[in-house]
Amino acid sequence: MTATTLPPPGEAPDDLTSTDAGATVDTGFRWATLGAGVAILVVLGLIAWASITKSWPAFRDQGLGFFTKDRWAPSQGSFGALSMIYGTMVVSIIALIVAVPVSIGIALFTSEVAPRRLRGLITLVVDLLAAVPSVVYGLWGVVFVAPSVSGFYDSISGAVGDWPILGFFFGGGGGSGRSFLTAGLILALMVTPIITSVTREVFATVPQGEKDAALALGATRWEMIRGAVLPHSFGGMVGATMLGLGRAMGETIAVALTIGSSFQIRSELFRSGAAMPSTIALEWGEAAGTHRSALIGLGVALFAATLAVNSAARAVVTRAERKMRGA
Repeated sequence: MTATTLPPPGEAPDDLTSTDAGATVDTGFRWATLGAGVAILVVLGLIAWASITKSWPAFRDQGLGFFTKDRWAPSQGSFGALSMIYGTMVVSIIALIVAVPVSIGIALFTSEVAPRRLRGLITLVVDLLAAVPSVVYGLWGVVFVAPSVSGFYDSISGAVGDWPILGFFFGGGGGSGRSFLTAGLILALMVTPIITSVTREVFATVPQGEKDAALALGATRWEMIRGAVLPHSFGGMVGATMLGLGRAMGETIAVALTIGSSFQIRSELFRSGAAMPSTIALEWGEAAGTHRSALIGLGVALFAATLAVNSAARAVVTRAERKMRGA
């Protein structure tokens, strides 16, 4: 038998000392993470409080009309943000309609189909696109894309301008090329790398056993993706989409250079418009008094819209997860 060495009187055993140290570290870690979470809430609260306080003169002067009127004329004291809210949502929706299918397709190809060498090359290119500054996209859009697509817009408008539904969206002529559609396409190019990178990482978390089981049961590769990969990754794909939507809604310079500057609500996507971030950037330098408060109010509206969209997305994900668990 091996003799057990007892600690001297008054000293705790080594295992008890290590247990106490571990409990202290766990307690410190718990308080540190709690502090980080509270700090985020405090920062969000301070942002909301400061923004609402600074924009209150415009809200008090315009009332509910700040959000329901579309006339923006600072020289005449009229501040209606509806046209810019509309423009922000239109270009963001266009960006998502174009970017989400492309991003999911690229992510599926790189994670499930592409050879290892090609997979690394595609990942590198996507990451490089994500690192390109937004002003570069904006300059490329206003110098090259807008002049190039104006004739193409004219052709589409002339072909379908009299049709009942397509004419509602694509009528009215092509104009200068600086339009809702051009800004939406530039934003789609900007958010595609973000959505692709996040979605690819989400697909990588799907257990290999589930995919192998589907293939062993005779499923084709597409059936395996549809039955095992996509349901498991639904929440992550929605999160990636919301991340891209947040980038699209908050983008400033690229939209300012490609959307034009027309404070009106038009259904034609080839027409120029305005967005909240671009208006703030273009008019901030010469704004003062109520005009500056109104620009800050646009920031408040953008902040509220972002929170609302993310809350709705969270509700969709939660409901889908409950249905999956029930199934």
